[in-house]
Amino acid sequence: MRVVNEAAAAYAGVIPKDRWHVPYMPRRELEDEIAAGVVFRGIEADGALAAVMGSQDVLDVTLIRHAYVRPAFQGRGLGSALVRSLRRRTKRPILVGTWRAATWAIRFYEKHEFRRVPDAWNAQLLGTYWRIPRRQVETSVVLADRRWRRQGSPAVARDREPGAAPRR
Repeated sequence: MRVVNEAAAAYAGVIPKDRWHVPYMPRRELEDEIAAGVVFRGIEADGALAAVMGSQDVLDVTLIRHAYVRPAFQGRGLGSALVRSLRRRTKRPILVGTWRAATWAIRFYEKHEFRRVPDAWNAQLLGTYWRIPRRQVETSVVLADRRWRRQGSPAVARDREPGAAPRR
């Protein structure tokens, strides 16, 4: 929790005020995430836990959840190592949701070959794969890895506009 809450301080004043709280991830929320199937992995540096990333298999994809690096350890490649590790562990397409205003997070994932899905798909994807409040859906974006963009997803028909009839 310390890693998450230290790193999440970057969101203060950036994400909507109604979604910001201290601590950013209370113990109970962490316990709920683990109970829901989020698996956390971490990296130690200088004898301390320095970075964590949660992942969760949902339907036909793996979600990146709660990826954080303590500020004192940022810029050392720890987040990149966690992304590479997840890619080695899963054959599933990977999606990540993040705050639209967290431009640093979006750039980080884009550096790792994730691409934003069209804005028209954010709500559908967030509603299909995540259990988050409506307000968070409204202020978030989804990025997809190469596998998802290439293979598609049976759970969400990506080749049509939301609400359109399926192609025959």
